[in-house]
Amino acid sequence: MKKNLLIFLVLFYFTLETYSQELVNQYPVFKSGEKITYNAVYNWGFIWIKAGIVEFSVNETNYFNEPAYHLIAAGVSIPSYDWLYKVRDYYQSYTKKETLSPLFFSRNTYEGGYQVNNQFEFNYADSTIFTKTKNTNKAYNEDTLINNKKTYDVLSAVYLIRNIDFTQYSINDTIPIRVIIDNEIFELYIRYLGKEIIKTHDKRKFHTIKFSALLVEGTIFKGGEDLFVWVTDDLNRIPILVEAKILIGSIKATLAETENLKFPLSSEIKEKSE
Repeated sequence: MKKNLLIFLVLFYFTLETYSQELVNQYPVFKSGEKITYNAVYNWGFIWIKAGIVEFSVNETNYFNEPAYHLIAAGVSIPSYDWLYKVRDYYQSYTKKETLSPLFFSRNTYEGGYQVNNQFEFNYADSTIFTKTKNTNKAYNEDTLINNKKTYDVLSAVYLIRNIDFTQYSINDTIPIRVIIDNEIFELYIRYLGKEIIKTHDKRKFHTIKFSALLVEGTIFKGGEDLFVWVTDDLNRIPILVEAKILIGSIKATLAETENLKFPLSSEIKEKSE
C-alpha cells in the first residue's frame, strides 16, 4: 500500500473557474479555527481495523502579505498498528482567502517505509507551477508546469468542494475536475448522486449529499468511480463518511469530532427520547 492514507480523503479536485457561478451564497462555509477529526478504518471481509486518525484544520493568515487561509491535514496510524503499517502524513496548503486558489502546497508523507516529499509554488503572473518532488523510488526533481487553467492541490480542493452548490446539478451529473498530484496534472470528474440519510459508527444519523469521484489507478486503487463521499446537507458541508474500494478490501474515514464550526450542525437527526 504505497499510497498515502489521506489520499482517499482528498481526491476532490475542482477548478474555481468552472464553479464560479455555482458556489453557495454562504461562501466560505468554514471559518478560521475549524477542526474536523476522522477515524480511518480498514475493512477486509468481516475484519474491521481502526487504522489511524486524520485531522483537518484551517486558520486565517498572511502569505507574503496577501490574506490567506492556512490549511493543514495530518494523519497518523494508531500505536498498536505502527508495527504493521506505520503512517505519518502531513499536508499543508496556503490559499487565497477570496477564491481558495492555492499559493503554496507541501506534502510530507511516510507510509510503511514509503516516503513522498512534494512542494508546489503557484505563480499566477506567468501561469506556472514550480514543483519540487521526491519519493522513495524517484530522485529529487525540480520542474515548471504550465498552468493555463485553474488547478488545485488536493488539500485546497477539499475546502473548495464544501462550497459547491449541488442544487445546481441533477442526479448523475458529472462535474469536471483538475488537480496536480506529484508532478502531474489530471483531468478527472465527480458525479452527483443525490441525497441520503446515513448512520455513523457511533449511531448518529445525518441528512447528507452523496457523490462519487473518479480515481487515478495506482498501487492501491483500481481506478474508476470507486470513491464515495457523504457530506452534511447543511451549511457546513463537512464530510461525514468517505469510502474507497482498494485492491484488497476498502478503507473508510468516519467523522469523529468537530470544533468551531461556522454554522450549527443542523443536518444531524436527533433521536426522540422516550
